[in-house]
Amino acid sequence: MENIKVEDYIKAIYQISSRTDSGTATTGEVAEQLAVTPGSVTTMLQRLAESGLVKYQSHRGTSLSPSGEKLALNVLRRHRLIELFLVKTLGLSWDEIHVEAENIEHAVSENLITRIDAFLEYPPCDPHGDPIPNEDGSLRSLPGEPLSEAPNASSFTIERVLDQSPDFLRYLTEGGLLIGTRATVVSNHRSAGVITVRIEDRELSMSREVARNILVRKIEE
Repeated sequence: MENIKVEDYIKAIYQISSRTDSGTATTGEVAEQLAVTPGSVTTMLQRLAESGLVKYQSHRGTSLSPSGEKLALNVLRRHRLIELFLVKTLGLSWDEIHVEAENIEHAVSENLITRIDAFLEYPPCDPHGDPIPNEDGSLRSLPGEPLSEAPNASSFTIERVLDQSPDFLRYLTEGGLLIGTRATVVSNHRSAGVITVRIEDRELSMSREVARNILVRKIEE
């Protein structure tokens, strides 16, 4: 149980800090992501700092040490390969797999993960478009810019989805916005905060705030 908790914290810190300019995660952000109290987070961060996995200073945010980052990437590698395996072999949908992978990721051996990677032919990304870390701990760099910044009349393919909550993923599925889908920006109204895209013969409008969670690659005509 202790190792599971450590891995959950390290993964959360990595995911939060990678989205911030400062490269750190606050106590509140970690508490929100893990659904625990800030007091519990503070106690755990102090213990992780003592073990050399994080750099922690009260009220200044937390960042991972090199060994902490290596552990985080290892956990993410397991998680994302399991997600893809569940989709490819059991046919689970992309809004179902996160919880299942969370339950499995701490129990699988490195040998099994290596075998899964080979079975899937060394995929670059998981079903949400997140890059799968290599076995050596390095992280692949994949293309993708926020859909919210796509100009009018531009064509694009969806590369990655940052918000992976089941409700949001089901919303994208219903709208036809899946990984690899090709679409065109009909209009991007910055002042109104709304973007409309066309997928085949239908149009879908969403807020630019929502569109920031969808990363796309522009298609050069």
